Amino acid sequence: MGKKAVHFGAGNIGRGFVAEFLHNSGYEVVFCDVMDSIIEQLQNSKSYKVIQVGAEGNSESTITNYRAINSKYHEADVVKEIATADVVTCSVGPNILKFIAPLIAKGIDSRPNEATPIAVIACENAIGATDTLGQHIKNDHTPEHRLADHHERARYANSAIDRIVPAQDPGSGLDVKLERFYEWVVDRTPFHDHEPPAIKGVKWVDNLIPYIERKLFTVNTGHAAAAYHGYYHQKATVYDALQDPRIIKEVRKALDETSTLIVEKHGIPEDEQKAYVEKIITRIGNPHLEDAVERVGRAPLRKLSRKERFIAPAAELAEKGKEYRALLDAAEMAFRFQNVEGDDESVELAKIMAENTPEAVVEKVCGLTQSEALFPHVVEIVKKVQADA
Repeated sequence: MGKKAVHFGAGNIGRGFVAEFLHNSGYEVVFCDVMDSIIEQLQNSKSYKVIQVGAEGNSESTITNYRAINSKYHEADVVKEIATADVVTCSVGPNILKFIAPLIAKGIDSRPNEATPIAVIACENAIGATDTLGQHIKNDHTPEHRLADHHERARYANSAIDRIVPAQDPGSGLDVKLERFYEWVVDRTPFHDHEPPAIKGVKWVDNLIPYIERKLFTVNTGHAAAAYHGYYHQKATVYDALQDPRIIKEVRKALDETSTLIVEKHGIPEDEQKAYVEKIITRIGNPHLEDAVERVGRAPLRKLSRKERFIAPAAELAEKGKEYRALLDAAEMAFRFQNVEGDDESVELAKIMAENTPEAVVEKVCGLTQSEALFPHVVEIVKKVQADA
């Protein structure tokens, strides 16, 4: 029997990034999603294309050997697939992990203990996303008497993914356009007693945190800072934003601050981090991957949360007595990202800002406590944004 991977989330990252790696490594991919239209398209098509875009030209590959299940209506089928799969991955967004956990739990629970444990890898833009998914699976959806030997049926590996997948051209169907650059780093330590799954292109490491934080506090911080400053200055795309000297200066200042933290905390050489920052600025400003500032800035509540791209590094820098002003300037622009058409979180943010004191906003949105050094400084920017409203 061939290798099989079950993937939750048949969107652009799922089809264009994760499934391409799995397909190239010889896995049959079983897509699971609740979007009727995308599942029907996958069921009615034997292949689709992944187009890599770069300054040196485009290349494309064809993805085949997949199936698709609507997990909204066919839960039992999904459970059966997980019971006999080698890998289960997801790219659904951090807030959706709790909704896919019950099905994965049932699939894992129906696996025989003597089989190789299934590898569970969440491919999300969040620190410890697989741990979060694993907690939902084990704490909320696995019977207590099945927990002692749960590790014989499943292993949970955190990962860091890095690839820019912009909004797709209208009428592109299942085909996905993305940047040529990629990085998928996965924690090797859960597989201490057997080989991790063979996935070409994955970098297996024993300490994932430096990779996760370097990526989150450079790529995600830079991308979001450009988008929020760009939105405030009425730019259409991230590329347009980065052509404005005021905005590129703000982005660079924010990345100088996160670089200070990354170099000091993880021992990454300063020149290596500097080169990484330059590569990231080039990538997010790729004119071949133009991305609307509204799309990159969407979900401001998540992006302003405690473990995310602005507040997490700023909080650590504040405790160390280091500079974090540019990160707060970017966070201020995120607080101004309100009532944006098509983005529910921006509407919710506007409501929270209108109905709460600055202190309550900071506690509720950013997850900061009053004892933290950063707290009063974020309160000040919230006051400023509320006053302007």
